[in-house]
Amino acid sequence: MRCYLDESYTIFSTIYANLIGLRKELADSLSSCRVLVVGAGGIGCELLKNLVLTGFKNIEVIDLDTIDVSNLNRQFLFQKKHVGKSKAQVAKESVLRFCPSANITAYHDSIMNPDYNVEFFRNFQLVMNALDNRAARNHVNRMCLAADIPLIESGTAGYLGQVTVIKKGQTECYECQPKPTQKTFPGCTIRNTPSEPIHCIVWAKYLFNQLFGEEDADQEVSPDTADPEVAWNPADAAARATASNKDGDIKRVSTKEWARSTGYDPVKLFNKVQLFKDDIMYLLTMDKLWKKRKAPLPLDWTEIHQLESSQEEAFGTGLKDQQVLGVQGYAQLFHRSVETLRSQLIEKGEGAELVWDKDDPPAMDFVTAAANLRMNVFSMNMKSRFDVKSMAGNIIPAIATTNAVIAGLIVLEALKTLNSDFDQCRTIFLNKQPNPRKKLLVPCALDPPNPNCYVCASKPEVTVKLNVHKTIVQALQDKILKEKFGMVAPDVQIEDGKGTILISSEEGETEANNNKFLSDFGIRNGSRLQADDFLQDYTLLVNLIHSEELEKDVEFEVVGDAPDKAPAPSVPEEGKNIANGNKDSAQPSTSSKAAAEDDDVLIVDSDEEPSSSTMEASPESSNRKRKHHDADTDATASKRKRLDQQPADDDEDIIALD
Repeated sequence: MRCYLDESYTIFSTIYANLIGLRKELADSLSSCRVLVVGAGGIGCELLKNLVLTGFKNIEVIDLDTIDVSNLNRQFLFQKKHVGKSKAQVAKESVLRFCPSANITAYHDSIMNPDYNVEFFRNFQLVMNALDNRAARNHVNRMCLAADIPLIESGTAGYLGQVTVIKKGQTECYECQPKPTQKTFPGCTIRNTPSEPIHCIVWAKYLFNQLFGEEDADQEVSPDTADPEVAWNPADAAARATASNKDGDIKRVSTKEWARSTGYDPVKLFNKVQLFKDDIMYLLTMDKLWKKRKAPLPLDWTEIHQLESSQEEAFGTGLKDQQVLGVQGYAQLFHRSVETLRSQLIEKGEGAELVWDKDDPPAMDFVTAAANLRMNVFSMNMKSRFDVKSMAGNIIPAIATTNAVIAGLIVLEALKTLNSDFDQCRTIFLNKQPNPRKKLLVPCALDPPNPNCYVCASKPEVTVKLNVHKTIVQALQDKILKEKFGMVAPDVQIEDGKGTILISSEEGETEANNNKFLSDFGIRNGSRLQADDFLQDYTLLVNLIHSEELEKDVEFEVVGDAPDKAPAPSVPEEGKNIANGNKDSAQPSTSSKAAAEDDDVLIVDSDEEPSSSTMEASPESSNRKRKHHDADTDATASKRKRLDQQPADDDEDIIALD
């Protein structure tokens, strides 16, 4: 910790030294220029404080979130009395207390709201990101490119951090290099053969949605009879299944429908369909699955509550959330949470749905209980509520000192940018440990734009392989254009000589097209689509390749030179233990189809200011344009290529992250 404090002190000493030597022109520009801060969380709080103390007077800050009690250990502009209030508004009020002369405007809103269009961004001389998610980063990146405004991007994860400067036409944009896609797990692993706690936690979140939230066919929790490992006859197995009684026959019906028919009875939910007894007994009939795995052990509600209470004591000491309960304890927690969630549904009225939130106690209790009971069934060590929340909420540990250091670096890069010293701007990495040259902070020269980038290239273009007879328009819009290519509200026309509008951002205009296949519109191998996002002032030409040979569960592939693939992360070789569940870490599935973590982590082997263009990257206008109205309102690592002049002992000096 001492080295981090020393480094933080050095950063702020440097800021002070720069302030003393500021040219009058630059000092004056700080008080007159307008800057936008996107995010008022861990980095954002430190950044706002630094900006006003440096001399910035006209600041606008936007953040959609409200203050949670878990923020208070590092977001020092907030106090307990502020819990539940707008982060942006409270940050403004707190900063004005020690710099009343500042002119600060706060927006409690999403930066992706169409009100914050290109003209809005052009009001600023500089934009600074203090975000925690990739979708918003992508969007701000595109808005700054469209407005031709410099952007300072930043991120932290635990003791690691980074800052970089993005300038249209001069540097790589945020999307120039590929990012690893969010970690996913094959459905058969989640439903049939979980081997890690994270598999059970994902299953429990799916179960919450199926019971209380919006049902999703891609989040099924019942046994997967189409599992390629299964070599049995389902009809024969059903006949052999012993989990059958008067009110519990195995029936493949909607999970929510069955739950409603029982009145959300916790005991029936526990014993019957989709949970810890009947479905597990059904899984046991899939003989081949358990030849090289430890078979699951069904749980019975009555048997659990006959256990001696002495066997059900919590393990561990400390806070309640950090204790691990016994099976009986988690069964009781399951019972209580189901009753609470049922009451919430009744209060909301007929047809109501709940939304899972890691900060909602009953929802978190349900996932904690269900996940741990499933871990027990599959012979895994159970987890505390604290651990489950961290994995279920994709929480990355936050360190206050890291945020302070990164915020200081942002201001230094901002001073260079506003002083027109762009040649002096750097990408700077904060490492967990000093490198062989005893440096924690490692600067890298900024890279030029990637000519193949599908965002900042002069004419962005991609090629997508899919099956035009199986891909519906809704999937093109949601999974390809929005999720993969980061559009907010795309308008799509077919380049067929007629200008056929396939997708419109105008509400209801092309809704009838949503469930039709692409082939229904004459789209075939070689067809071209023009996708416009008028909010982002962004146009993407999409070339389609028809293929009937995509892998199972793969709906589309991005092919060609566009930066669509990141190097696969190295996964430790699995042991050959026949036991199924003695793993306690939240590591990726060992399936070859599992993707990398959603943390943009890069490693280079030098502290010499290399250009990242020498390294292997790792992390992701139409003549019929119409006015846009609506829009939808963080460490896996891979090494970069070693520089020829780099000593062999300078390994893993730099880590970059989302």
